[in-house]
Amino acid sequence: MATFLMVGSYCHESLKGMSAQRTKQAIESIEKFDGKVQSMYATLGPNDLVLIVDFPDTQQAMKASVALTNLTGIAFSTSPAVTVEAFDKLMSE
Repeated sequence: MATFLMVGSYCHESLKGMSAQRTKQAIESIEKFDGKVQSMYATLGPNDLVLIVDFPDTQQAMKASVALTNLTGIAFSTSPAVTVEAFDKLMSE
């Protein structure tokens, strides 16, 4: 499994649907694409949400990102992430 950061920004319409039920649906949508949510954060600043999610591959991450946007109206940007330790190891090879 690979780790991905999913960063989301609300629009006016997506704010109307905020609820614990929609969060549950979002998690179920991620799981449908074989993803596992490590953590989810609401944030202040230019981004409103940060999700840390594991997926088996980039294709599943892409599918989930589009599905979440369709479900919630939240614009997501999804990027692969590695730990600093793994990055250091990669750079030393």
